[in-house]
Amino acid sequence: MRTDADVLVVGGGPVGLAAAIEARLAGLSVVVVEPRATPVDKACGEGLMPGAVAALARLGVHPEGHVLTGIRYVSGDRVADHLFATGPGLGVRRTTLHAALAARADELGATVVAGRAEVVHQDRDGATAAGVRGRWLLACDGLHSVVRRQAGLDAPNSQARARRRYGVRRHFRVQPWSDLVEVHWGRTTEAYVTPVSDDVVGIALLGPPRTDVDRTLDAMPALREHLAGAPVLGPTRGAGPLRQRTTARTAGRIRLVGDASGYVDALTGEGLRVGLAQAHAAVVTLGADVARSNAAYERAWTAATRDYRLITAGLVSAAGSPVRGGIVPLAAALPALYGAIVERLAR
Repeated sequence: MRTDADVLVVGGGPVGLAAAIEARLAGLSVVVVEPRATPVDKACGEGLMPGAVAALARLGVHPEGHVLTGIRYVSGDRVADHLFATGPGLGVRRTTLHAALAARADELGATVVAGRAEVVHQDRDGATAAGVRGRWLLACDGLHSVVRRQAGLDAPNSQARARRRYGVRRHFRVQPWSDLVEVHWGRTTEAYVTPVSDDVVGIALLGPPRTDVDRTLDAMPALREHLAGAPVLGPTRGAGPLRQRTTARTAGRIRLVGDASGYVDALTGEGLRVGLAQAHAAVVTLGADVARSNAAYERAWTAATRDYRLITAGLVSAAGSPVRGGIVPLAAALPALYGAIVERLAR
């Protein structure tokens, strides 16, 4: 059968484009299948941890944004701050990041075609989706991955419907009041506040379904004061449920990358850092022996996501328990522990 590329990437979001860039840097031909025009917007916190900034720089991607110097947890009058030890992070509009990645992929010769991977086929020598065939298929098609489902890699979601968490993001035209990413802890919802330019702040709410954005923000006095009179920019966007589980990350010549490979929660804010690490691992472990190279990717995926999965799952579990109200006071009382956790996730 005709082979169009060494690597077929399904999904042209940031992780998919990063995978395409990785493939081109490795000397592989690549086709990206994406139904939407660039840039694509979606609900996300838009804060890049220092490790994500470094990973993008290695790919030759340097998006414009607002420097982030650390993380601040806020609950009532209790505050816990930690400044990044390894260098600054960056607050970047999702559309700005996507455009920068798309430009770099195009510069390196990646081909992007408009299409939707509704049916996926694979055989011993390759995989086909949206009429494009590659020796390998990297599924970077997000939380609700079609490829994951068709490859039989979905795992039953063990969360009760009432415990499912969703994300909602809104931008405000207001001068940032801090260079820190602020996480404001409400009764059931966290507000993830990220400055993304000199006059725009993004706020992502993480919590139960059907969260009322205005009511939730009004219940957080510190935020209410900063946002008083600030105009809303653009539409409010949502995503979820956030929790996604997989039985494996590989099936023959198909590999799951980024959110498609499994996701815990956005609370700790390093989703893109982990996705970029997966994109790198998915490409560098490609080899002639399918079984051996898939085993190498599974090991690399586990190593790249271990801290995120363990720490985030623990924090989300605590956030949904009676100890929720003690998270910020504990972080303030034990700054060394709080800082060590932040640095572990930020690297």
